[in-house]
Amino acid sequence: MNDGVRILALARRVFLDRVKSTRMMIMLPILVLFLPGMAWGFSDPDIILPGGHQPDEPMEVLFYASLGVVFGATMCAVLLAFDGVSRDRASGVFELRLAQPMPRTHQAIALVLGMWQAIFIPVAILIFISIAIIRWRLGEWASVGDALMHLLATSLILLWYVVFTLLASSRTKDQGTAIAFGVGMWFLFTFLWALVTTMVAYASGVTIGEQNDMQWIALEGALDLLSPNGVYHHLLETRLIDIDRGVAAWQTWSMALVWTALPTWWFIRKMDELQP
Repeated sequence: MNDGVRILALARRVFLDRVKSTRMMIMLPILVLFLPGMAWGFSDPDIILPGGHQPDEPMEVLFYASLGVVFGATMCAVLLAFDGVSRDRASGVFELRLAQPMPRTHQAIALVLGMWQAIFIPVAILIFISIAIIRWRLGEWASVGDALMHLLATSLILLWYVVFTLLASSRTKDQGTAIAFGVGMWFLFTFLWALVTTMVAYASGVTIGEQNDMQWIALEGALDLLSPNGVYHHLLETRLIDIDRGVAAWQTWSMALVWTALPTWWFIRKMDELQP
């Protein structure tokens, strides 16, 4: 059995363990509420959003419904992965894993891959259901490009939160501390990042919250590159020609690569140095 097959086999075991868990059964109704539920709401032909805007294209609806990914799916990713390392360390299973004839690097990759699959596959199924709901409500299918971009961006943000949470879990044997790190990180990027943007705008003399002020829009767009949620929205915005926040597509993809590669490398390195 070669290294790639071993990694995939271990990832599959991690995936099955998580996707069949009671925790996932509890999360599924939340995901249904946040994903198809928001797609149903935002695709209502009579809905009027703040500012008098009315979504009339499938990609617009997917963009607004992506709030369900930011608020629901990412939190589920944190709750699914917070004890990915700390539980095994506390129970002594981690020592048994290290005794196996498999490099730690490969074990770390398999753990990330299995955890990510456990959250992304159910979310992807719900996204396809959401696209069908939008087709039924608006009478128009989302284009293949729009659907693929939505799936790709969603897969990346879920991967980022899984890796962040596993990294926090690898730094402690206490599961309570691990979940506190994960939820705290989620809270920072989901709720407190707007406060960071506001403070930077205030210090820079930019009018805060003025949607017609190009300085505010450009500042908000630039700072969003430093947040996984912001990069996620920038990726979706590449499919919306009416939105321009002064961030080029190459900048968005570059930061997506950074958010993918740097935390993953850090986690793999941490696992390689970890003591039971």
